[in-house]
Amino acid sequence: MTDLTHMRREVEEIPDAVTRLLDGSGKILADAGADIRRRNPHFVITVARGSSDHAASFLKYAIELTAGIPVASVGPSIASIYGAKLRLAGTVCLSISQSGKSPDIVAMSKQAKAGGALTVALTNTPDSPLARSADYPIDILAGLERSVAATKSFVNSAVAGLALMAHCTEDVGLLAALSNLPEQLRAAVGCDWMEIAEALEDEQSLFILGRGPSYAIASEAALKFKETCGMHAEAYSAAEVMHGPLALVGPGFPVLALAARDASEASVAETADALAAKGAAVFATTQRTGQARKLPHVATGHPLTDPLPLIVSFYAFVEAFARYRGLNPDEPRNLRKVTETR
Repeated sequence: MTDLTHMRREVEEIPDAVTRLLDGSGKILADAGADIRRRNPHFVITVARGSSDHAASFLKYAIELTAGIPVASVGPSIASIYGAKLRLAGTVCLSISQSGKSPDIVAMSKQAKAGGALTVALTNTPDSPLARSADYPIDILAGLERSVAATKSFVNSAVAGLALMAHCTEDVGLLAALSNLPEQLRAAVGCDWMEIAEALEDEQSLFILGRGPSYAIASEAALKFKETCGMHAEAYSAAEVMHGPLALVGPGFPVLALAARDASEASVAETADALAAKGAAVFATTQRTGQARKLPHVATGHPLTDPLPLIVSFYAFVEAFARYRGLNPDEPRNLRKVTETR
C-alpha cells in the first residue's frame, strides 16, 4: 500500500481532534463536572464495550485518583438481557460509545437514569440514541473515523473524561496539562517503535504490560494489535504477569512494558528488567530499566495525561507493523466499524 491508510491519517489527526474537543465541548464538560461536584456522588458506574470500555477503565483510575470516588464497571447485559434494576440513587453513570447506537449501552443508560443516577454520555455521534438518553450528552468531536480500528475516538473519550473530572475537582493543574496535550500527542505520533518488529518475526504472541492508568492503555493496545496485525496479544498488570502468565515467558518472548511517569513507573521498570533477565525480548517506555530496551516516548509532566502519548505512539506502530506484514489495517478480518450488541 503506497497511499496513507485511513488509520494512519486518523492517528495523525489525534492532536487536532483533542484541540477540537477541548474547545468545542469545554462548556458542557465544565457544567457536567460542576453538577457532579454539587451532587457529591457515593460512586460512579461505567457502561461501555470494546475500546470504549478501555477508556472507561482508564477513567476509573483517574476518577479514583483525583476525586476519591469508587468506580465500578456494570455489564450492559444487566439491563438489556437480564432486565435487572439497579438502585443507583446518589451515583453517576458514565456511558461511553463512539456510535451511541449499541442497544445494550443505551438500555443500561436509561435504566441507570430510572434508578436515580445522573447520566453522562461520551459519544462521537451527538444525535445518537445514547446522547438523547443522557442528562449530559458530551460530543467528543473526534470527527469521522473510516478505519475499523478506533484511534482518535478512544483518545478523545479518555481526554473528555479527564476534563470532566478536572472540572469536578477544580484541578487547575490537570486542566493545564490537558491544554498542553495536543502538541505532546503530535510529538508522540513521530516516535518510531518499529524495532519491536524484529522481535515479533517468529513469534505468535505479545504481552503488553502496564499498571494503574497505563494498564488500561495496555488493554487498548492489545486489542488494536489483535485487530490490525492478526496476531495474539494479551494485556497484564505488571504485578499480575509475575504470577501464572510468567510460565509462558521464555527466551525471545516479546514483551512491551508501557510505563507512565507516575507512582507505578518504578514497579513497571522492575518487572520489565525481571522478564528481560529471563531472556524475554522486552521493550519499555521508561529510562529506569537496566536490561529492557528503551523505546522513545513523550513525557507530559502530569501523571494522568502521561499514558496517552503512549497509546498514540503504539497506534502509529501497529499501523506500520500491519503493513509490514502485508495486511490492510483499515479492514481487519471479520470486523466492521459498528457492532450493535444487545
